[in-house]
Formats: sequence, structure tokens, C-alpha cells
Amino acid sequence: MLTACRPAGPVTVLDLCCSYGINAALLNHDLTLADLYAHYTSPQATELTTAELIEWDRAYYAAHRRPDPARVLGLDAAPHAVSYAHAVGLLDEGFAENLETAPPSPALRQAARHTRLITVTGGASFLSPLTFELLLDCAHNPVWVAAFVLRTISYRRIAECLEPYGLSTERAATHTFPQRRFTSLQEQQYAIDAVTAAGEDPQARETHGYFHTTLYLSRSATDAVQTPLTALVQAP
Repeated sequence: MLTACRPAGPVTVLDLCCSYGINAALLNHDLTLADLYAHYTSPQATELTTAELIEWDRAYYAAHRRPDPARVLGLDAAPHAVSYAHAVGLLDEGFAENLETAPPSPALRQAARHTRLITVTGGASFLSPLTFELLLDCAHNPVWVAAFVLRTISYRRIAECLEPYGLSTERAATHTFPQRRFTSLQEQQYAIDAVTAAGEDPQARETHGYFHTTLYLSRSATDAVQTPLTALVQAP
């Protein structure tokens, strides 16, 4: 995981491909991923209507809210997921927009002005440099970009597009991070082949049944010197 390194004052985090706000749930609440699995697979959750689940989740997250939450903006092309995450209080603001096909709305531009950290966990597969460039053009402050990228794809083009914004990209080389189980043997074989073709070793990672991601952190050279990546990353 990436530990927090916050400047003084409130922080605005923009979560790309935010879906139902799981990153925001983990960032701002005293909860683990195991807690969320137990919550949503419980008998009570499966019996609720959407409206009832929203009320249940709103109370659940309010009860576990950290005392110093970050302000989280969510951006995803899926409107139902974004609206749900906003309704239960995980997102301070949510935007159902696809920056690969259209520029950011005035509302998103305004909200993104104070972004200090852009996060994406697995969604880099669907994004080109364009999305990152449009968001960085909105920001009025120095921004970090933390991306957990599937090992089946290359992050090179996105890392290169960040350089003109003064962001140099480092890769966490000591370990990888599991994302999800494979849905089939065919999907697993695809991942093993892609990782191998990229010059990486799938043993004990993709061969054990999970997609794995690599963390790439982009920030100013000064920030990188002041706070080494190894000081921020903990083994999963």
C-alpha cells in the first residue's frame, strides 16, 4: 500500500476510474478490504433494495469515518457507480465523464483545480495520456500521480506525457500488488504470456491466479528526493 504523505491543510484526491468509490472507502474510513468484502457479502446486504442499501451504506461509512478525511473527487464513465458512491458519502463530488472522448466539463475543471493527488488502480488499461493531460491542465497546484498498473500493459506513454508537467515517474520495484482473481484459465494464460513478453516473471504472481499491478508514482524531483518511494510503500 501507499502510505499517506499529506501537506498541511485539507488534501484533494482525484480518483480516476473510481467506480463505486472503494478507494475512497479505504482512504477515509477505518476499514480494510476484508471488511468491505464481509459487508457486501453479508445476508443483510443481499436482501436490500438499492434505496435501502444507500441508507445502510451511508450509516456504515459515517460510523467508520476517519477524523481527518481527504476530499475525494471521483471520475468514471459509469454514471450509476459514480452517483452511488456520491450518495453514500464516499465521494465529495462525482463526475460521470469520459475524458478520452470529450473535454472535462466546467464543473469538473472547477473541482479539479485544487487536486494534489491523482490515483488510478487498474484503470490505466483504459486510459491514454489525454486523460492525464486534461486533468493536469486543470490543476493549480503541484500534483502527484499514483497509478497501480496491471503488469500486462505498459505505462511508458503515460509516464512520458507527465514529464512536461515536471513529474518524474518512479516504479516500486520491490514487490507487486494483487488486483483480482482471474475469471478463467484463458484469462490467466493471457496474463502470463503478456507479463512474460514484457520481460517480467509471472511466477508466484500471475501463476498463482491473480492479476498483479505495479505501482508507479509521478511527482517533482524535489519531492522524490525529500521523501523516497521506499519510505512510502508498504508490502501488501
